[in-house]
Amino acid sequence: MSVSKDSIITLPNDHLRQRSKKVAALNPELKQVIADMETAVRDWDNSRPHEVTVALAAVQIDKLYQIVIVRDNFDHDQPAQYSALINPEITKYEGKIETDYEGCLSIKYIYGMVPRHSKVRVKAYDLDGKEFRIRADGFLARVLQHEIDHLHGKLFIDRIKNKRKAFYTLTDKGELEQLDYEKDVRNSSVLW
Repeated sequence: MSVSKDSIITLPNDHLRQRSKKVAALNPELKQVIADMETAVRDWDNSRPHEVTVALAAVQIDKLYQIVIVRDNFDHDQPAQYSALINPEITKYEGKIETDYEGCLSIKYIYGMVPRHSKVRVKAYDLDGKEFRIRADGFLARVLQHEIDHLHGKLFIDRIKNKRKAFYTLTDKGELEQLDYEKDVRNSSVLW
């Protein structure tokens, strides 16, 4: 089966709410999972004029492994290159709590104002099995928290479930517009 943006699973698929398994060793199958993740996000990126894909968790292509890929640059005009983080974990939350917009390839048409720490420290392994550490702040810190949540079966909407004014959608013009919480969010059979 060829991999494309259509390989990215979306809610209400309940696999998105399952915990991913730790990776014991990187074998050819897992290296193929990483290649498939990159193919899927590149295809998705090419189909979206107003958005850029910055990261993906393996669960999003329906592979329950603790693997995340993060784009090396966040500029839509640059060719996408990704770094893989194997078994990433946040070792320390720092800074202050900041609220900003987040979206997710696995949650169609929904964006949210999500509170996150402004700085994190992350421990992970590279493709050679070597441990490395990242001190991230700002947007990268937000991205890492979002993706590591995926590995634990948590989605950004779970962090804002009861915040009535936190949900948005993207218009055809690429602008964010607030959703009607009662009509579009609260009792959505897709989201919850």
